[in-house]
Amino acid sequence: MTSKRNARWADVNRRNFIGAGLAGAGLALGGLPLSALAQERRLTTVGGVARTQAGRVRGLLKDGVQQFWCVPYGAPTSGANRFMPPQKPAAWSGVKDHFEITFGAPMEPGGTEPAPVVTALNRLTPQSEDCLTANVFTPGLDKKRRPVMVWMHGGGFSAGSGNYLLYDGTNLAKKEDVVVVSVNHRLNLFGFLHLADIGGAKWAGATNAGIQDLVAALQWVRDNIEHFGGDPDRVTIFGQSGGGGKTTTVMAMPSAKGLFHRAIAQSGSAFRGVTADEASEAAERFLAKLGIKKDQLERIQQLDFRQIQAAFYSNPTIARLGTGPVIDGRILPRHQWDPTAPAYSANVPLLAGSVENENGWLGPPPYELADDELLNRFTARLANKDAAEGQKLLALYRRLHPATRNQMLWLMAEADDSRRQSAQALCRLKYEQGTAPSYLYFFDWQSPVHDDRMGAYHTLDIPFVLYNLDIGASMTGSAQARYQLGHVMSAAWAAFARTGNPNHADMPHWPTFEPNAYPTMVFGNTVQVSNDPNKEERLALAALRARRTA
Repeated sequence: MTSKRNARWADVNRRNFIGAGLAGAGLALGGLPLSALAQERRLTTVGGVARTQAGRVRGLLKDGVQQFWCVPYGAPTSGANRFMPPQKPAAWSGVKDHFEITFGAPMEPGGTEPAPVVTALNRLTPQSEDCLTANVFTPGLDKKRRPVMVWMHGGGFSAGSGNYLLYDGTNLAKKEDVVVVSVNHRLNLFGFLHLADIGGAKWAGATNAGIQDLVAALQWVRDNIEHFGGDPDRVTIFGQSGGGGKTTTVMAMPSAKGLFHRAIAQSGSAFRGVTADEASEAAERFLAKLGIKKDQLERIQQLDFRQIQAAFYSNPTIARLGTGPVIDGRILPRHQWDPTAPAYSANVPLLAGSVENENGWLGPPPYELADDELLNRFTARLANKDAAEGQKLLALYRRLHPATRNQMLWLMAEADDSRRQSAQALCRLKYEQGTAPSYLYFFDWQSPVHDDRMGAYHTLDIPFVLYNLDIGASMTGSAQARYQLGHVMSAAWAAFARTGNPNHADMPHWPTFEPNAYPTMVFGNTVQVSNDPNKEERLALAALRARRTA
């Protein structure tokens, strides 16, 4: 046994050496571009073997955590599977090594994150229709039945990958004794081309493929995660930005009912989808762009995916095409959270929140705004172009935040009117449903990177939640104080995954949300509960939104 183990370890070292040597030559190994092999492999050894319904898989062991990279939960989505519901992966014999990150889903060629500090953590894996994979991080291949936390990545419904370095679940799994799973799925046109109302019975399932993938991933978790030391009866879905949109969408899917038991939406939500009529009209226009008639839909499965990709991203673009979930009447029977919280997840507790300066990640922005530009933004973007209302709103923010400079005041107000009010609305609708609790948070820890220009920006809560503070130093800087806040937040998220309640011994008591007080856990230099911390701003912005939609 020892000699076999040593031989396997020698083989891994040999492949690492070969990969490192070939990287400088720009070659490929095993059919994968070497960008797919550019992952941290120091201090790893060959890990254990876990059984899945399709076959056995072997991973790596790092810092006491078993890592399984890009395990298939679905078959490749090319050819006859393109735009169709996900199929199960083909079975295999023997043991497959899952040491390497393989592919991400097709998306915009050359697209990057708005923030360079986040792009630095994007592995830029090659794109392929063989993208229905999950990364699994577990402290033990035993029968301990740990809580399972399934991460749905950001990038809206059009971009991103579960393979980002930032999403590595090793540290959270080790620190909190949970199983972390990050998921890849179809995106943009490949995930959301709506053909169900165009092609007849054969194409009836050709809609919302990207979120059908997410349900397939949760079914894979249900069927297999016990062999990875996880508890299929304690599954939390969570994600940030687009991942929050996916989380709140999955909560509205009948096919996902019972596959998860808690949900967390970080700076992201999806209240409404594209109507089926709008999606069908957009699909017909795209078929015409490709020169394909409605009675020739098979042709779209015969093209190379890059041809479809090029047509999708070329000008003129088509409105409401491949932008996200479609209200098709079956996969999504109605708008996700409008007008009420979805019934299919009524018994699922929800945790939701936002960060103070969400769009501080765009750019990064200039350090300061001139007074006239600040007033112009308040007037044009928040006050319905009413100069008097813009002045009034700005005066309110200046009174309540006298020490805040113009740029941060704008980013704060913009976030109050968008992602912050959305998180508050999720908790309010969940409360009104009256079946399961919700918890509201607000993250205001200010990053020092880029000379304090970004504030508490969109995505900044991720390294704290996943306890990836060293991995995410490009985002957080290097101050020691990061670790205590990271401990408090990661422990709260894991406690919520464990019991449906985020409270733990190292933080103040976090009360459930209720609309009279808006109790909010504030995560920053001080961790504290604040009742309705932006009440005056919230009410003023709500009044202006009501005027916009009247």
